[in-house]
Amino acid sequence: MSRLTENKIILVTRKTRLDDIIVKFNTFEQAKFYIEHLGSDFEDYQNEDQIYKKVISEIESELRALGRVHVVERSYLPNFVFGKNDIVVVVGQDGLVANTLKYLDGHPVIAINPEPERFDGVLLPFYPKDAGKIVTDVFSDRRDKKQISFAKVELQNGQYLYGVNDIFIGPKSHTSARYELDVGGQSEIQSSSGIIISTGLGSTGWLSSVVAGARGVIGVPQGGNCSFGWSDNYLQYSVREPFPSNITGVDLVFGRIGDKKPMVVTSLMASHGVIFSDGIESDFLEFNSGTSAKVGVAKKKGQLVI
Repeated sequence: MSRLTENKIILVTRKTRLDDIIVKFNTFEQAKFYIEHLGSDFEDYQNEDQIYKKVISEIESELRALGRVHVVERSYLPNFVFGKNDIVVVVGQDGLVANTLKYLDGHPVIAINPEPERFDGVLLPFYPKDAGKIVTDVFSDRRDKKQISFAKVELQNGQYLYGVNDIFIGPKSHTSARYELDVGGQSEIQSSSGIIISTGLGSTGWLSSVVAGARGVIGVPQGGNCSFGWSDNYLQYSVREPFPSNITGVDLVFGRIGDKKPMVVTSLMASHGVIFSDGIESDFLEFNSGTSAKVGVAKKKGQLVI
C-alpha cells in the first residue's frame, strides 16, 4: 500500500494485566509466583499479553504503510497533544476507547477489538484484520461516524473535566459528602456518598447498577433500564445513599440535566471532596468548602467510526 497522507495516525495502546503485575512485583518470576499462589491461571495472563502485543505489532506495521504512526500508551493521554487532522486508532477494551475520547475534539476514532473471544467490545466494532481498510476508508471519507455526547464539569476557577461515561462528585473515601445541590433552580442541602452524572454512553454502566440496587432495596422487580442514546443532548444524575435529617433533604435524588435544567453543586466539605470522571480517580479536581461545580452537556462531541 502506498502512503496516503502526511497527517499522523495515533495508535493508542494500554498495558496488559501481565505488564501491570510485573511492575508491582518487579520480576516476571515473582509475578508468576503471586498469581499461582492465589490459585489463578497465570497462563491466561501470558496468553492475553502475547495476543495483544502481537496484534499491536501487526497493526502498527500495516498503518506505517499508510501514514506517519505515533504510538501512545494510555497513561500518556492526559499530556499528549493531538494534531487537528490526526486519526486515532484505539486497540484495547471499551474503557480505553472511552478514556481516549475525552482527550479529543472531533477526531475520528477507529476502535479495534484485539481479542473478540475475550472482550465483548460494545465500543469496538472492528477486528485487527480490518485496521488498514478502515483507516483507508476514513482518509477517503467513506465511513460514517456515531456521535457521542460528553459531560463537562467546570469549577468557578476555570478548572474542568470531561466525562465520556460519567462524572462522580463526592467524598474521596467511604465517608459522607456534604454539599448544596441546585438543579434547574431547585436547591437542597444534602448528605450522601456522592452524585453520579451519566452520559448516554455510560448509562448502561455505573448509573444502571445504582438504579438496580435501589430497586432491590425497595423490592421493586428488576426490568427495563435507565439507558438513553449515546448522542442524546442531556445527562442523568443519581444521588447515592442520600441521608435525610433536619438539615439535609432527599427530594433531588434522580433526574435529568440539560441546557434548560443545569446542575450546580457547591461543596460544604472542609476536605476530602473530589470530582473525577470515567472511574479515573487519580485524575481529579478538589471539591472542598466554597468550591462550586457546574455540570452540563459538553459542546464538543466524540466521533466513533462505524
